[in-house]
Amino acid sequence: MDVSSSINVPAQIEKDPMKKALEVQGEQVLKVLEGLQEESQKIATHKTGIGNNLNVSA
Repeated sequence: MDVSSSINVPAQIEKDPMKKALEVQGEQVLKVLEGLQEESQKIATHKTGIGNNLNVSA
């Protein structure tokens, strides 16, 4: 039995879940930022009257 290979396998397994967790967290952050960007665009559109809801009363 090779002791070094049995030690390396768990260490390698530990890195993969951490990498996956960081990837998932990064994807979630991007989704939040995209949502915030959409909301800020909606607010800007509403303030200026340009976009889906045109302000024709002016």
